[in-house]
Amino acid sequence: MVQSSITMTAEEASRYSGIGRNTLRQLIDWGLIPVMRIGRKILIRVETLDLFVEKNNGKDLRDRDSLIGVA
Repeated sequence: MVQSSITMTAEEASRYSGIGRNTLRQLIDWGLIPVMRIGRKILIRVETLDLFVEKNNGKDLRDRDSLIGVA
């Protein structure tokens, strides 16, 4: 999938990355994926999500202690 904007909603990020919506929201709540908030809307930078996936390739995304956050 080709992404033309620099940010995505959580729903778009879930589809783009293949990470389930609930898991993605948990990663955001844990502070591992930084986001921008506009009211209730959550925006995630494409490059931030790509970096998170690269750093955590092969890891269980439900195991908080084994994950590397993106600062």
